[in-house]
Amino acid sequence: MRSALLVSLLLPATGLLAQQADADLRAKAAAIHARILTLDTHKDIDPKLAPESLPDDPTTREQFRRKFDPTVRGDAQVDFVKMREGGYDCAFFIVYVGQGQLTEPGFRRAHAEATAKFDAIHRMVRLHGDTIGLATTPDDVERLHREGKLIACIGIENGYAMGLDLANIAKFHARGARYMSIAHNRHSQLGDSHTPAEAMYGGLSELGRQAVVEMNRVGIMVDVSHASRQAMLEAVALSAAPVIASHSGCRAVNDHTRNLDDEQLRALAKKGGVVQCVALADFVKTNEENSKAVAALRAELGLGRDNAGSDDRPLEERLAEFKTRRAEIDAKYPRANVRDFVDHIDHAVQVAGVDHVGIGSDFDGGGGIDGWNDASETLNVTIELVRRGYTEEQIGKIWSGNLLRVWRQVERVAADLAKQDKR
Repeated sequence: MRSALLVSLLLPATGLLAQQADADLRAKAAAIHARILTLDTHKDIDPKLAPESLPDDPTTREQFRRKFDPTVRGDAQVDFVKMREGGYDCAFFIVYVGQGQLTEPGFRRAHAEATAKFDAIHRMVRLHGDTIGLATTPDDVERLHREGKLIACIGIENGYAMGLDLANIAKFHARGARYMSIAHNRHSQLGDSHTPAEAMYGGLSELGRQAVVEMNRVGIMVDVSHASRQAMLEAVALSAAPVIASHSGCRAVNDHTRNLDDEQLRALAKKGGVVQCVALADFVKTNEENSKAVAALRAELGLGRDNAGSDDRPLEERLAEFKTRRAEIDAKYPRANVRDFVDHIDHAVQVAGVDHVGIGSDFDGGGGIDGWNDASETLNVTIELVRRGYTEEQIGKIWSGNLLRVWRQVERVAADLAKQDKR
């Protein structure tokens, strides 16, 4: 009887100790998070980002602001308000174009879409330069951070936008692009994608090999996310500079074609590169029930890629219903969370080493997991890293140090190549 009483008295105390320990861990993580520079290598944008003017109608104006004005708490996963709240300091804003036909009209369309997104990023920085600055060097990133500003960098997702003209790579660099990927979903003119499984080139195309050399020359990081396994390994081997995977997970943790296997991780590390672990739920943890239910819901509401469906209600109504019912699906079939995400970081660290791992959310392009579903929740990632025993130095490397090191190495390679050309 006395032992039962003792246990009943100890249980509340044990619970209080656990709560205190958790509070201490969170306080330690918050302090680390405030001191380090956080950098996300993949945040998608809409070409209407940062509009110079708004619609006259008050209702339409408010909807427009929520969708495209980065200065307000809006519908995007990343805006200035959420960045400040989450200690989300820097992001690569992405010039993405979907893969189309490998024809001259297709290339022209892709280039026009890319130009519109370049324009949007520059417009955002011009209109809101008191809040956010554009970084085109690692030194810029660190300077803007010291100044207390938010930081935008530019990455290109899908080399399709360059068409067949290698000169476009230098033009993209002049507009601020500091990485470019080989492909997206479907094979590009530069190389094979992870999908479809049937290869077009068996790796990189001849133009793709020339593009890697040209990216080295001008100082653009080569990005191998979305590339096929063979194209990725070939790009790493060919590049004179370290290579990045801007938003990829670990295939040993989740066997998805978008993720890298251990041989790929080791190859990336051996070249000095970095894998930026992605926070897109399906890449983090396979959840077929959730994926099927969400796909069916999109089809029902006419929100699929072909925008098919019998629902003819206004888009805003359908999106609102999608958000509500998606939450119900996620509750029924829980999607990946921060712990699952950091499992990928752990594995990449074990295989590639802590100097070769970073973070790329894919926010506003499909990314988001429970606990890190927008920029305001960024501290939760640092909390989980602290919980697993990572030091402040290691966390700083993962959040930005490793990527900035690779970026500097790419700059040095470009400078060395320029010196060789002058001889």
